[in-house]
Amino acid sequence: MGALSHLRVLDLSRVLAGPWCGQILADLGADVIKVERPGSGDDTRAWGPPFLKDARGDDTREAAYYLSANRNKRSVTLDFTQPEGQRLVRELAQNSDVVIENFKVGGLAGYGLDYPSLQAINPRLIYCSITGFGQTGPYARRAGYDFMIQGLGGLMSLTGRPEGEEGAGPIKVGVALTDILTGLYATSAILAALAHRDRTGEGQHIDMALLDVQVACLANQAMNYLTTGQAPRRLGNAHPNIVPYQDFPTADGDFILTVGNDGQFRKFAEVAGQPQWADDPRFATNQQRVANRGILIPLIRQATVFKTTCEWVALLERAGVPCGPINDLAQVFQDPQVQARGLALELPHPLAGHVPQVASPIRLSRTPVEYRRAPPLLGEHTQAVLEQILGLDEQAVKSLRVAGVI
Repeated sequence: MGALSHLRVLDLSRVLAGPWCGQILADLGADVIKVERPGSGDDTRAWGPPFLKDARGDDTREAAYYLSANRNKRSVTLDFTQPEGQRLVRELAQNSDVVIENFKVGGLAGYGLDYPSLQAINPRLIYCSITGFGQTGPYARRAGYDFMIQGLGGLMSLTGRPEGEEGAGPIKVGVALTDILTGLYATSAILAALAHRDRTGEGQHIDMALLDVQVACLANQAMNYLTTGQAPRRLGNAHPNIVPYQDFPTADGDFILTVGNDGQFRKFAEVAGQPQWADDPRFATNQQRVANRGILIPLIRQATVFKTTCEWVALLERAGVPCGPINDLAQVFQDPQVQARGLALELPHPLAGHVPQVASPIRLSRTPVEYRRAPPLLGEHTQAVLEQILGLDEQAVKSLRVAGVI
């Protein structure tokens, strides 16, 4: 049994941050019920191509984007713009431990599905609201998407080639990282709220904002600014506080060198055939290397081009200097360590026979993650959930379907 198998989560969210949180809880054993709009469902179901292909090789309606964040859930289609749909959602919430939603601030109040309304019927409920800017402040009612938050929240000011170089300018991260991080923080907040409820019996409201998460995750770069008053600038693949810590050219491509301390730098200098670098007062300590990166980095580049990426990785690994190749995703999933850790898996799927998935990175010795269900088809579990949880009979479910509520 999963660590959270005693919990039920009502997931009213869509796109990525909320569903990512829901998937983590589902992987850990929670019964996650995904409530979707009849006929269309989660926006990401249509965010393709690519789409999952069926046994004949034809596209299904299941977009790869949707498939990335909805494993282990049950899908229920409910129109809660109708009074009867609102009643059903309230009854599901009354029988749940957690609600996740990412509607605009106040968007669910008109349906009686906001926190005060649901808390009144289920005081133990943990209600997690995920928005772009939070429940308060001058931007609270604005819509917020990952890309714009990466820009507004400072991440893009730190990402990209330095000014003056070819191709300079702000770049977003290649995945919706702010959404992912918000999903992770939301998961932590929900688990903390559940721990509080275990002691007190009280539920609570969680106010998660993409902007808050993005600013919090500026980490050392935020502190670089706050301690100096100077905004960090883009350094490409270089590190603002450590040198050498970036990509370097090789005879057949590029590799990444991540020297974390002076001892590792000395070992690297020896492998590179330049032991005098470690004793040079300009490079002997990290502080000096940061100050003199403009001198050191070209010297290293001149040395690294004479060996292949594989040669550098093998030599430096033997010397205990952290380094690695720059893999595309085909190489990632062919990597022996990735394969040994089982990071790619397949689950049975009603349309395609099977669907690929990326495994959870959570490894628990006593309550391991379980892969129980493929990402559900739209409304796949509507009847089962209404019958099992709310006790509706077949005729009642049929009436709801005829009325367009489900």
